[in-house]
Amino acid sequence: MADLNWLPRESGSKDHFLWGDEHFSNEAPGIMFEKKTIRDPQGNPVDGLHSAWITLNNPKQYNSYTTEMVKGVIAGFQRASADHSVVAAIFTAVGDKAFCTGGNTREYAEYYAGRPNEYGAYMDLFNAMVDSILTCKKPTICRVNGMRVAGGQEIGMACDTTLASDLAIFGQAGPRHGSAPDGGSSDFLPWMLPMELAMWNCVSCEMWSAYKMQRLGLVSKCVPVIKQDDGWLRNPAVTTDTYVEDGEIVYGEFKTGEEARKARDVVKNARTDFERLDAEVDKILWTYTNLFPGCLIKSVEGIRLKKKFFWDQAKVINRHWLAANMNGEAYLGFNAFNTKKITGKDTIDFIEFRRRMNRSDAFDLEFMAAVLGKPQS
Repeated sequence: MADLNWLPRESGSKDHFLWGDEHFSNEAPGIMFEKKTIRDPQGNPVDGLHSAWITLNNPKQYNSYTTEMVKGVIAGFQRASADHSVVAAIFTAVGDKAFCTGGNTREYAEYYAGRPNEYGAYMDLFNAMVDSILTCKKPTICRVNGMRVAGGQEIGMACDTTLASDLAIFGQAGPRHGSAPDGGSSDFLPWMLPMELAMWNCVSCEMWSAYKMQRLGLVSKCVPVIKQDDGWLRNPAVTTDTYVEDGEIVYGEFKTGEEARKARDVVKNARTDFERLDAEVDKILWTYTNLFPGCLIKSVEGIRLKKKFFWDQAKVINRHWLAANMNGEAYLGFNAFNTKKITGKDTIDFIEFRRRMNRSDAFDLEFMAAVLGKPQS
């Protein structure tokens, strides 16, 4: 038998992590990074193999990401990517109300609004965050524990697979609050939804249920998380029967009126349990564990490339527009949202805005004061 033991070789493993633990913290707001042992279908731990959990921890602000949290997400996915013991990366958040509602609007309004160069630097970090998900050398799973809205929807769609609580809602907020869904939604949604539904979802700012998103193909699976006695209660705010109304298939639409009010009361007082959601995550992890890792990531990247192609075409020019917009509509939109407790409204007066625009009024302090809400007496 041939012997190559005479060849000079280094021993041990090299550290390919770009960052240490400085970007991770269990204190909110922050990013938690944790490795969890892979378990077989009987629940037995598999020695030496892990999943990497990158967890948004800002529940008081619906897990919106601050500048420092963006850095933590980048560091988390890079670490998961470079760790040979990691089978897949799980992107999730603390609590049962929200996965992520996007960028931290308080930070946007009180710091970035009116500072386009600063926001441009922030967008460089945001783009790097999406890149870190799209280029992770491990499959990525978005575990949606609640609202996935605006930038949260965008970073979630960058992941390879989405599993959701059936209490989760999905949608955009940009055109209503002074921005555009250019952090990924305008690139990803046309791949994930029919074109006209992608268009409406991008611009309408409607919120869609997890069941509706599963029906349309944006979510792989959604499961009940309300524990009731020994069973599970499906989201009572959402229709769960399929029928046709005015020529349209209805399934997973939000109820209205008194039905909706009663459902909200049930959800508000319910006990949530993510046992079934985590079981679905474990099923996928076990599937990945029993595949050739090289063949697995090549297959994953072959699908990702289609999303990544359009993301790469637009991310730089979108960065410049989003920065410049911080001196315009974003200045108004984010400040309106940030002062809703003072004014009682979270949006500007769109009618007055359009009237003044039609008169070609200068976009000055008087214009802005006229369309922003007034403090309540």
